[in-house]
Amino acid sequence: RNGCSSISWSSSTPKVYIMAETRPLVSVFSTSGPARSLQCAATGETTLPGVFSAPIRPDVVRFVHTNMAKNKRQPYAVSPAAGMQCSASSWGTGRAVSRIPRVAGGGTQRSGQGAYGNMCRGGRMFAPTKVWRKWSRKINVNQRRFAVASAVAASGIPPLVMA
Repeated sequence: RNGCSSISWSSSTPKVYIMAETRPLVSVFSTSGPARSLQCAATGETTLPGVFSAPIRPDVVRFVHTNMAKNKRQPYAVSPAAGMQCSASSWGTGRAVSRIPRVAGGGTQRSGQGAYGNMCRGGRMFAPTKVWRKWSRKINVNQRRFAVASAVAASGIPPLVMA
């Protein structure tokens, strides 16, 4: 012993609990009788279902919920030709303007304006959206079931429901 207090380790096996022992009893009320009666009497007792003793994991519930919500999305994208539907070419250097392509022609306000670039009015966007993006997510079945059990268990705790 190196100066520590004595610790006695028991070699006996831990007590095995029967499932009904660890779950509290809940009252069962009848649905028959006068409507909106404040004086309802319990007709019996039963043990709380085992799902209410599941561990509460808000991180798993949030992960499963956000990824399942992604499965309802529809693909969207901009037209591949958007912002590229005018004839434009760069004026080159030496004119004291940027080298962005400019709309050709004359007689309209549009001629001479910058085109094609994502910084130009009427130009294409940067990295145009594509329909082959990953829209849906796969979630493990056991993870989904665990999230449902965790959410049901959390619904049985009044402070969490009221918060």
